[in-house]
Amino acid sequence: MPSPSTTGLHCLFLMISACCQTPQGSNFYPLSYVIDSTLGHESFYPEMQRQKRNMFIIDLPLPEYTVDIEISLQDSSYLQPIKDYFKNIYLPINISNAQTTVSNISITTVCLPSGDNSSCCFCENGHAWPSTVCSDVMPCPPASLEPALPCGYRQKMPFYGPYCEPQTEESCGVGEPIMMNMSVRLDSDFQDDLKDPSSVLYQKYKADLEKAFNASYRCLPGFVSAAVTGFSPGSVYVNYKVTTGAASFTQLGDSNRAVHHFLDSSYQLNQFTFTRVITNQTNFTVRPSNIFEGDAVRLTCEINSTFTNVTWYHFDQTISTGSQYSVETVLATRRSILKITNITLKDAGSYSCVFIMRSPYHTEIHNATETVSVFPLQVTPNFEDIDVTCNSPEVQAKGLLLSCCIDRHLTSLKVSWKVNGTINITGESKLNGNCTEYQLSINESLCPPEKSGAVTTYTCVLETGHGARRARSIGVTYLRKAHITVASTNTKVSEGHGFNVTCKSDVSNYDSISWKIQSGNDTKTVDCNKCIKNYPAKSVLTVKSASEVWRGTYICTFSQQNLVSSANVTIEVVSLPLRKNILIDPIATSIRCQVPQALQCCIPVKTVSNYSVTFWVQQNEFQVVKKEKGNLTCYMYNHTHKECNKEEKFVAYCKFINCIGEEVDSEHITLQLIPEKKISCSDSLGIGREGDMLVKPCSDVKNMKGFTRGNVTYRCTNREWTVARNSCLTGPINDLLGSAESLVNSPEAKTELPCYLEKLQNRTRQELSTINNSSANIGAIVTILDMVSTIPAEADKLTMQNFLSTVDLIVDDSTTGAWEDLNKEETKQSSLLLQSVENFSQNLQPVNNTIPSVSANTVQLQGTVVKENNNTDYNKGFLSTKNLTVSVLISGTEIQTLTQNSTIISVMYSKLGHILPQHPSEKLNGLLITTTLSSNRSQNFEVNMTFAKQNLSLKTPRCVFWNFTFNSHGGNWDDSGCTPTESEHYVICSCNHLTSFSILMSPDGPSPEPTVEDYISYIGLAVSIVSLVVCIIIESLVWKYVTNNTTSYMRHVCILNIATSLLIADVWFIVTASINDQKQQMSRDICIMATFFIHFFYLCVLFWMLTLGLILFYRLVFILHNTSKTAQKVVAFCLGYVCPFVIAVTTIAVTVPKKSYTRKDRCWLNWDESKALLAFIVPALLIVATNLFIAAVVIIKILRPTIGDRSSGQERKYLFQIGKSVAILTPLLGLTWGFGLATAIQHSHRAFHILFSALNAFQGLFILVSGTLWDKKIQEALLKRNSSSKWSSQQSKSSSLILVTPMLAMSYPFSRTFNNLCGKTGKYRVSSSEPSTSSTENTSKAYSLLN
Repeated sequence: MPSPSTTGLHCLFLMISACCQTPQGSNFYPLSYVIDSTLGHESFYPEMQRQKRNMFIIDLPLPEYTVDIEISLQDSSYLQPIKDYFKNIYLPINISNAQTTVSNISITTVCLPSGDNSSCCFCENGHAWPSTVCSDVMPCPPASLEPALPCGYRQKMPFYGPYCEPQTEESCGVGEPIMMNMSVRLDSDFQDDLKDPSSVLYQKYKADLEKAFNASYRCLPGFVSAAVTGFSPGSVYVNYKVTTGAASFTQLGDSNRAVHHFLDSSYQLNQFTFTRVITNQTNFTVRPSNIFEGDAVRLTCEINSTFTNVTWYHFDQTISTGSQYSVETVLATRRSILKITNITLKDAGSYSCVFIMRSPYHTEIHNATETVSVFPLQVTPNFEDIDVTCNSPEVQAKGLLLSCCIDRHLTSLKVSWKVNGTINITGESKLNGNCTEYQLSINESLCPPEKSGAVTTYTCVLETGHGARRARSIGVTYLRKAHITVASTNTKVSEGHGFNVTCKSDVSNYDSISWKIQSGNDTKTVDCNKCIKNYPAKSVLTVKSASEVWRGTYICTFSQQNLVSSANVTIEVVSLPLRKNILIDPIATSIRCQVPQALQCCIPVKTVSNYSVTFWVQQNEFQVVKKEKGNLTCYMYNHTHKECNKEEKFVAYCKFINCIGEEVDSEHITLQLIPEKKISCSDSLGIGREGDMLVKPCSDVKNMKGFTRGNVTYRCTNREWTVARNSCLTGPINDLLGSAESLVNSPEAKTELPCYLEKLQNRTRQELSTINNSSANIGAIVTILDMVSTIPAEADKLTMQNFLSTVDLIVDDSTTGAWEDLNKEETKQSSLLLQSVENFSQNLQPVNNTIPSVSANTVQLQGTVVKENNNTDYNKGFLSTKNLTVSVLISGTEIQTLTQNSTIISVMYSKLGHILPQHPSEKLNGLLITTTLSSNRSQNFEVNMTFAKQNLSLKTPRCVFWNFTFNSHGGNWDDSGCTPTESEHYVICSCNHLTSFSILMSPDGPSPEPTVEDYISYIGLAVSIVSLVVCIIIESLVWKYVTNNTTSYMRHVCILNIATSLLIADVWFIVTASINDQKQQMSRDICIMATFFIHFFYLCVLFWMLTLGLILFYRLVFILHNTSKTAQKVVAFCLGYVCPFVIAVTTIAVTVPKKSYTRKDRCWLNWDESKALLAFIVPALLIVATNLFIAAVVIIKILRPTIGDRSSGQERKYLFQIGKSVAILTPLLGLTWGFGLATAIQHSHRAFHILFSALNAFQGLFILVSGTLWDKKIQEALLKRNSSSKWSSQQSKSSSLILVTPMLAMSYPFSRTFNNLCGKTGKYRVSSSEPSTSSTENTSKAYSLLN
């Protein structure tokens, strides 16, 4: 038998079907039916259809069974009786035959029909739906619910459970309720009263809405309440909270749909706008926890419900997928991941993930926010840059420790070091806390001297492990202490002699080299750009003229970074007087024979040392006598000249030798020996003939030196010595000159310059009265300014003012007479003064990156410093005291081509230009302006200047600059590279270079009236050109008729080449006439080319005339001698073309670089500057003289047969023959060029000029007449050519004697002419008797030159 068991009916499910109703009054006994069914009896009431389901749960250890019974009722009126029956049944019930006890019977679930295939199910009191189906049960529609009934939930039929269970803490709707924040929109206008919770409208809305919410949400599992929390605009948004159990998304949506059933339609509730915001159910994680700039960051949001989409926000900005951001969303795992690559500091801040689940009646938003902090990965090295001395013992012992640290500890930190540099010194790396260290081992062998100063970069690379990476570099400059050697050409140097000190280093990559001279306690820095030349690993200090200031220990220092290396050498300067400081007396004098002449050399007393002094006269050495004379120590010698045979001039000088054997000679004393009887002047000064000059030094007992520079020249006039010229300097000016010479040779010239310029300006102003009347003093000051202008000066306003003021003082109107004397003496001082101002301005060094403007009455200075990326025009204007203006403009594009920090400086002079030499026909008609650049430029530099005219009546402006190279570096005006543009009051000059500019204008008009000579030249030239063309044509036509012997052949070769050369020369002459203006660069180039060809071809004409004369002379003199035609042609062409070519090319090669090839006013060889015209005059005169001699020989030959008695008829015949010969030879031998000598004589009569123009202009006509038309053979040849019968007979007659002529020569007349020009006859004879000539034949051939 089975063991006893207990059965509990834990679930009695009653299903009521509404298919039919039981009639009232019928008897129903539910208990008996249930018991019978339960216990297995088979007696049933016929009116009830019974359905039964048994579920047995057998717990083997505890044999207890739970039976679920489903009862379906078709009449709902039976529901309550059944419930009451089971409620009142007595338990337990023992079933003996089954050995079972029913311990408990409970009704758990009741379902009512609610539609097709569905029912509305309720849990009885004390029961609840199991938690497993809590999110699935859906409330029954409100229309099917009665307000008094509990909440039912829809179930599909047939319903197989699970059924309601006894209520526990885990049952559906039981437990701690949750609060849901929700909102819905009312499509009505928002009213301000809805903002006030105490307003009637607010209270009404709140009450009505809460009632509707409570009614619709009451069936949610575990529902507690629904309360309105407020209203917000945007239509009307209702914010409310629902307190309930865990309701699913579907349940909420279903409840939301029911709200409008409980709310008046006037509220216009939009049932599609229900939204729930959930902020505490999203798992938001950020990896890594410590984020550094450059890391790859991963943000993960995960929720426990499904969603349709997710959106990420950075602050309020939506994040879109791109190169930096990427979003990975996995719906199955309910997760979204935001990946940020290479995060930056600006990416820090608030990040939000928003999950949205949407249905028609409900929207759920899961929102979570996290703040992401991004830290900069700051790497701090222990050095930014460091200098290391490789050969330092300390460095080699300890090495060098480099390190890089970050500000926080990272376990994932990865570190590496990279080395880059020409010096590859590596080390060992280790990690020490937040720092990485790199220990270098430094060895001298790894740092060769040639690599000293090389920088090796050590880069520490730190990585966080999440993508962030930072690198910091430490530059290690490896230096090597240099080994310096210094040596001098001489350790003992005499004053006035030069020496070099050479300093060498084994390290070539130095930053700077400095020189210092230490003498006792005084140390001077050598600041002399011109005397120090630096080379790789070497510096040479050159002292051209040693003095006491150069005595001492020379310290040469090579500096590299902060490392200095030095060496020194001691130089001793030994006293020796300078030649300029030796006074000689006399300088030039006359002496008598056998009479002693006192000669002396004196030096200042303070410079006297143990010198050995001797006098030398005519290479003979003589001892001297030493004597003190005031401030001078003089060495005297009385010279007696004993050879009195003739007057002679010789020199004497004294020689000083110091203790180290170095010597210096004084200036020479010029001695002129004259006879006693010719002496006119004789006194204490000396002796001399009438008109002789005596030169004495300038003695000045007040001067510390005892004398001053210069001399006094005396002239013997009327038996007395009178002063012809006094060039002695005044004491103060002499001292200034000496100080200037010392200054420019001083090692501290730049430092001492400002003080000297102030002294120069003050002393010049004080001595102005003596300067005005002394050209020597002005010349000395100009020399001083020239010397000091070579010293670079800082652009200090006072320094500049002193220099310019000195210039202003010496060009004042009061000095005009002295300047006229200087210019007469051709001393070049005015040009030197201008150049000194240019040098001074060019050497100015900016102070604080500026050039101050300075004005000194007649001299003004303005300038600028070129700065980086400066494209501003340079535009400076000047106004003189007489209201004349000038401005200079340089475009910004030109300035951009200059080097940075270079200077542009302009100086205006209102008076200096007038002391410069000028051509009498042109006058300076504006201010003079100088513009200089401190940086050298080889290419053109465009500058525009606008000059105001001083005299408006002057014409023909010419933009000129002062060319210092002209007149043997004496300077002159030049217009090369400048173009003028004239207006009524101004002239604009556009030039392609920089220097000193002004304008020259002429009082005459631009186009003077042509002279008689001009008309003769133009007419004659036209006639000559036509005549020469006719001559060449005739020669071509009759060539083969007139060249039947060597003499005639060579004569016509010469005539043809003379005509051709003269024709080309005349054509080029016409070309030059078309060039009216040499100011344009193109016209100037054409002018140079035209001058060359005119020069060359006119020389060709003359040399071919010489060739013709020499051939005539050869045939007349060397009668029995015969030279081959080929040899004669070679000599003729070399003489006719090679010699002129050599002369012309040499001339242009020598003069063009100096810009002195052509004249300023016409296209012909220059005379004033280079004397290039001599290259034409000398050959022309020599050729004319030679041909004149040949013509004389011809006349003599003609006259020789007439020796003896002759009749008057014969006399006239020979005179006619002589006249004819002269007429023929004069143009052919170029004798007309001899008339040019007359025109060269100054003030020669105009008739000579007209005659010379006529003879040479019509020279082509004369050659045509005398050389061609007057020739009988040519006349006969022309007549033969005109007679066709004679022409044909001549052809047949000579056909047997002629070989085939070259095709080119036979086919083309021009080629035939060319062949004639070159001496080719066009045919070659098979046989000829020419070689066997007799004296008679040769004589006749010679005379044929004249026929």
